[in-house]
Amino acid sequence: MNTPGNILIIDDETTLRLTLARILQQAGMTVTTAASGAEGLSMLAQQAFDLVYLDLRMPDMNGMEVLKAIHARLPEMPVILFTAQPDLHSAVNALRQGAIDYLVKPLQPQAFIERTQTVLIEQAREHRKREIQKQIDALRAELIDIENGEEPPPETFSKQTAGDERFIKCGKLTLDLHTRRVTIGARAVSFAPATFNYLLALVHHAPNVVDYQTLVAEAQGYQANLREAQELAKWHIHHIRQAIEPDTDNPSYLVNVRGTGYRLIAD
Repeated sequence: MNTPGNILIIDDETTLRLTLARILQQAGMTVTTAASGAEGLSMLAQQAFDLVYLDLRMPDMNGMEVLKAIHARLPEMPVILFTAQPDLHSAVNALRQGAIDYLVKPLQPQAFIERTQTVLIEQAREHRKREIQKQIDALRAELIDIENGEEPPPETFSKQTAGDERFIKCGKLTLDLHTRRVTIGARAVSFAPATFNYLLALVHHAPNVVDYQTLVAEAQGYQANLREAQELAKWHIHHIRQAIEPDTDNPSYLVNVRGTGYRLIAD
């Protein structure tokens, strides 16, 4: 079974780096490679990854230095170190510094794939748990505001309700701000409140690209880092696509701009 994920492999050994990349790509994963620690850190600053494989012994920066730099910037990023020269002290130190595993070369292809899939599944589960908890916290706060007779938070709703406008039309989509329903042609669809807000944010910016962090901030009022925002948005975008796209495998309305965000093309 293929498990999607965006993997970064940092290793100065060209043949091994490309071999590992090919193994994971054949398992359905997206793989980026870096030939040095500095190059790997540069890539991490430019796009979001789900997992990093990192060689312990490299000439410019050793794996421990790169690991510390990664976790200084991305403390929740899972990193697995590997080396051709096993050392119990290095293994223990790597785990103490936040690596989730320490593997010894040569890596067996099937075991390598299975370890990667396990990490990705665990990461997806943790992201979903955090997202659900944030939604619960947001709903609790909103419920308290309602019970106290207060209006919803302005960062989430003021933009949408300006001028007491009830309906917003964007191409074939009509959004009803009172009932929180969407009409597509003659078909009406209901969304969860947070998912409706994601579509609403996309409509307000259409047809321009909305980056992940702006999308999360406008839809849910969260200030999330890039990786977290990407994961938060992904689940809601999936549900929107299920409702509005004729073919979810080839979306024509809601387009992903890789590494940046999403844009709605509803005309």
